[in-house]
Amino acid sequence: MTLRFIAKDPNTDGANCPTVWVNEERQELVMQGWKADDVTRADCLTAGPIPDSEEVVRLPMRMVAAIREACDVAERSTVR
Repeated sequence: MTLRFIAKDPNTDGANCPTVWVNEERQELVMQGWKADDVTRADCLTAGPIPDSEEVVRLPMRMVAAIREACDVAERSTVR
C-alpha cells in the first residue's frame, strides 16, 4: 500500500498530529486524528453502531483545506 501524503495539521508541532493521506490504489482517504472522547462517541452512536473494525477520530476544522486537497487528489485518480 502506497500512501500519498497530503498534509499535517498546520497548527501543531509536526509530531503526533492529525494527518491526511490518499491511497489511490485502494481509493481511500486515510486520516490520523485525535481519539474521540466518550461524549463524542455517544453522540455518534445515535446514528448507528460503530463496528470493531472502525473508529471515530476528530480532526480540527483548520484541516478542511487538506481534506479538500485529499478529495481532489482522490477524484483525479486514474484508478476508479
